[in-house]
Amino acid sequence: MARCPWAISAPDYVTYHDSEWGRPVRGDDRLFERICLEAFQSGLSWLTILRKREAFRRAFAGFSIPVVAAYTDADVERLLADRGIVRNRAKIEAVIQNARAAAELPDGLDALVWRYAPDPDSRPAPVTLDDVPATSPESVALAKALKRSGFRFVGPTTAYALMQACGLVNDHLADCGFRRSPVSRSDSGLP
Repeated sequence: MARCPWAISAPDYVTYHDSEWGRPVRGDDRLFERICLEAFQSGLSWLTILRKREAFRRAFAGFSIPVVAAYTDADVERLLADRGIVRNRAKIEAVIQNARAAAELPDGLDALVWRYAPDPDSRPAPVTLDDVPATSPESVALAKALKRSGFRFVGPTTAYALMQACGLVNDHLADCGFRRSPVSRSDSGLP
């Protein structure tokens, strides 16, 4: 069965594409993980992040917002010494700050992120990778809302990548017979 072309370059991509990318993700901690991984990816290959994902989960307590929000300077130093993750001080500190910001959201991270999901019928299925945007009006608005709430490393491109990965938009190509049709909000009982 046909897949999106980006998904066939490595076995890790095939697995990610087939089982995860574009499927709706709900829950504060699950979305927090995705925001953090997208931020760590900035300037790097997504494949690098996928291959380090389990190490990131261990390093950041499974991306538990309350646990990460309580991290101290000693945790930053511990994380900078962890060879299993991307050891970038600004990104590590951003994860901790983002956990603190997420913990303060009155309705939670899930509600904030999904508020920016566009109408799934508002865009035609992309035919080629050139039809897939890097940003959208919704990702610009989501990035602004996250920044207003105290998040870091969440520009419009990162926000759009989050929206793609977490099923807020369906950017599987029109001929991606493997995932295009089954991916919809109704698959997860979403409105």
